[in-house]
Amino acid sequence: MKYITLTAAAAVLLMISAAAASGSEEPQGTPVSRQREASQHDIAPLPGEDEAYVIFGSYLLPIIGEEYQFPVEKTDAQWQEALDPFSYYVLRQEGTERAFQNAYNSEYRDGVYYSKATGQPLFSSAHKYDSGTGWPSFDRPISPDAVYYRIDQSFFHTRIEVIDSSSGSHLGHVFTDGPESTGLRYCINSAALIFVPDGESPPDIVREYERVFSGR
Repeated sequence: MKYITLTAAAAVLLMISAAAASGSEEPQGTPVSRQREASQHDIAPLPGEDEAYVIFGSYLLPIIGEEYQFPVEKTDAQWQEALDPFSYYVLRQEGTERAFQNAYNSEYRDGVYYSKATGQPLFSSAHKYDSGTGWPSFDRPISPDAVYYRIDQSFFHTRIEVIDSSSGSHLGHVFTDGPESTGLRYCINSAALIFVPDGESPPDIVREYERVFSGR
């Protein structure tokens, strides 16, 4: 088992053997119990045997490596054809839209937010809140396995990148200054999302995702 302790300056990799950790290891996929109730916000365990987690605030977040194969994979040319230019920049080139100048920061209707890359359900309006940052903010994903995480060391500092678990497409970042419910703030780009208000029909990409993955 790998654990990564994240500080403000850097991520330090700590190798801990399963035998050494077996007596005191926190439950997989849950917050660190000494700081927060484990039932409040479950985190999905990684698929496969090679598991790595980042100790982030009071949570253990599963970190995906570059070698991981996602259920939805396309060539770069196929992604460019499937997405509009700005969404391609955000989702596939890890871009960021401008604060307050985006589609969903001030969206207050009830509904579900889906990945614009795949149609995968990612976030619910029930978990959205006004963080004052200018980007759509959520205190948790719609389900523990909806998103995975990566270490992002761009721009000379370390952050936790949030990606959709179906294609590895960039959504935004997660921070530890969220509301009391979880303590986490998922800061997500509107350009990475499709919002479907309650009672409205989802677009084709969402229906196709449900058709292909409904049995998974």
